Amino acid sequence: MKFRKARMSDVESMALLINSYAGQGLMLHRTIPSLYQKIRDYTVVEENGKILGVGALRILWKDLAEICSLAILPQRAGSGLGRSLVEALIEECRELDVEKVFTLTYQPDFFEKCGFNLIDKEELPQKVWTECINCPKFPNCDEIALIRKV
Repeated sequence: MKFRKARMSDVESMALLINSYAGQGLMLHRTIPSLYQKIRDYTVVEENGKILGVGALRILWKDLAEICSLAILPQRAGSGLGRSLVEALIEECRELDVEKVFTLTYQPDFFEKCGFNLIDKEELPQKVWTECINCPKFPNCDEIALIRKV
């Protein structure tokens, strides 16, 4: 099993995994064009050529990044793979000298176990909302905000 930056050839598998959870209302949908456009944000977990998990790290400001689109194959849920992927993304923050990382999620318990703390969405800078304006849930976002110092 290895963690690596996503490649163009991963996009269809990434979309299937992310959007299977989105279809259940557990995360936000991602289009294939948006995955191609932001491919550099994504890290995948691969084993024997199969994508087991995916997650993105979006840089929003000099000291702030977001973990989003975190999805693990249902058969591997609960195996620690999600936590390992979060830690890989946090390590990427360290390498970039990003001081804080946040997430907007429907799975706050998972992120609390990863060392994140609940915050009010209003505490996040306006820069965070540049993407939110295009979300179908804007301005009535029901995701929960959490943050962690790197």
